[in-house]
Amino acid sequence: MNVGLFGGTFDPVHRGHMALAQAAEEKYRLREIHFVPAHIPPHKQKQPLTPFTHRFAMLALATEGKKPWIPSLLEAPPEAGEDKDVCPSYSIDTIRKLKFGLKKTDQVFFLIGIDAFLDIAKWHQAEALFAECAFIVASRPGHSLADVANALPERLRPKSQATQPFQRYPAKGDLLLPGVKVHLLDGVHQAVSATAVRMAATAGKPLGKMTSPAIAEYIRKQNLYGK
Repeated sequence: MNVGLFGGTFDPVHRGHMALAQAAEEKYRLREIHFVPAHIPPHKQKQPLTPFTHRFAMLALATEGKKPWIPSLLEAPPEAGEDKDVCPSYSIDTIRKLKFGLKKTDQVFFLIGIDAFLDIAKWHQAEALFAECAFIVASRPGHSLADVANALPERLRPKSQATQPFQRYPAKGDLLLPGVKVHLLDGVHQAVSATAVRMAATAGKPLGKMTSPAIAEYIRKQNLYGK
């Protein structure tokens, strides 16, 4: 069984996230996609985040009625009274938690946008991530196949002279190297971001073009990004 893991802050979830999930599900026959909101994202530890409960609730609304899509509590904060250290939500730990409940024959695909993927070498235990799963990367114009190869952790990265000819090839297709499986999805990029949704909500502008009506209504009722 092919299983997708889609992690992020989802603050809030928007149409760009949904487009990537839909395209990945169809092309790679994903039987499940687990949407995992981060409790403490390592790269945003000093940035204010909407409480986890709201971000999870919006994911529950976004995935309602879409059977393969599952809002996940894999990175949920500890409950009150639990004696646990507060630490960042590392993807390597999340993947291993997910795989613990799967069969050994199941294949896990990590869904990610290309901007985030280009920083993958800086992630916690980055090399181990590629041993645990394949990647489905949402590409967009302006990036080459060489950019993707050069973003790999150093020990998995091909030599620069080998990737140089691929600077003129757009980032699409598959990048298959020893210890590396990266599948590039082109044509799914949408000009929307969580930052843009938050700014529009703060300004009282309509959100219908950026997120679903259910999410827009939730944001309005909860006044999540109000002034």
